[in-house]
Amino acid sequence: MFTGLIEATGRLVDRKTTGGGLRCRIASPLASELAAGDSLAVNGVCLTVILADGAEILADVGPETIRVTTLGTLSRGCAVNLERPLRADSRLGGHFVQGHVDAIGYVEDRASEAAFEWLTVSFPHGLAPFLVLKGSIAVDGISLTVARLSTDRFGVQVVPYTLAQTNLSAISVRDAVNLECDMIGKYVVRAAELAASMPILRHP
Repeated sequence: MFTGLIEATGRLVDRKTTGGGLRCRIASPLASELAAGDSLAVNGVCLTVILADGAEILADVGPETIRVTTLGTLSRGCAVNLERPLRADSRLGGHFVQGHVDAIGYVEDRASEAAFEWLTVSFPHGLAPFLVLKGSIAVDGISLTVARLSTDRFGVQVVPYTLAQTNLSAISVRDAVNLECDMIGKYVVRAAELAASMPILRHP
């Protein structure tokens, strides 16, 4: 479980094909605090560290993860957002983020307002029930608030600190991003679907 509050950015040093998946090597200031078997969110995708040597980590990316996230298209040298799992005794900032990406979205517009940035992101139709105005969304692992919402796009306003501390500083129009909707919202929608499909019990 994560919060969407990015701890650091890393750099994708290398990636190699391994049996249908990928093995990624990431340079990170967090590497010295990680060990094999630890979880790490990379651009919002929960991966397992298989090796940490003090300056870099290795993590495998499976075929299904490649299909449903942007990790398979990242270029060497690009910046990635990193977050370690939430500790049980930590304060919860951001929102509950599982590291399980729901879909890939695309940056449709980027506009400045004083020191802030507006990002408009398109999303697949299937995500519409899980997005609400003023609700939470994780974009490449970053917890953001939906400030504008239409049938297939949402807008978020990014504060200067988040721009400086994440890979959003370098994001461009048409870039692909990982999207994860709010976990609580997904459970509510699922419960409503099941309730609607269940027969009404009538007492004699």
